[in-house]
Amino acid sequence: MSEIKRCGWCVGDPLYEAYHDEEWGLPVYDDDTLFKFLVLETFQAGLSWITILRKRENFRSAFDDFNYKKIANYTEEKIQELLLDAGIIRNKLKVRATVTNAQEFMKVQKEFGSFSKYIWGFVDGKPVQNSVVDYKKAPPTTQISDALSKDLKKRGFKFVGSTVIYAHMQATGMINDHEVDCFRYNEV
Repeated sequence: MSEIKRCGWCVGDPLYEAYHDEEWGLPVYDDDTLFKFLVLETFQAGLSWITILRKRENFRSAFDDFNYKKIANYTEEKIQELLLDAGIIRNKLKVRATVTNAQEFMKVQKEFGSFSKYIWGFVDGKPVQNSVVDYKKAPPTTQISDALSKDLKKRGFKFVGSTVIYAHMQATGMINDHEVDCFRYNEV
């Protein structure tokens, strides 16, 4: 029986492989999931994704199941509580950015009808199909992630540099960066 061919970045770690096989790169159009990934990508900035993945359930619990309506109303007391939570990344700027981003997220929803309509508008509503042969040679940013990052920053979002946004686009299926010989490439 032949081994399943996966993208090289996830091979060897069961948690990484499950995330790759079941989530990464699947097109996401619902606002709740898009916000969840935005929070996780914000905390991932400067760290490895596996670090965030291992703490994902802690983040879910600490941040009220990624409920942006609740997060947008976090008090200073709640922020201080989060900064003491050893189960998450206790970065003051990232915690505060999550609150700000929740507030800005709802403003975008109001303006566009949904965050999904807004963000997917940068790729004309359908995934960009790349042809990555080796994940190590995939770009960390593109003109699209540059433009989206710039627009998000203009709207007041924090920790949304082009690299973070490109990773968000990959994770939520806006860009198919599965390696071309990965079993998921044609599926997503």
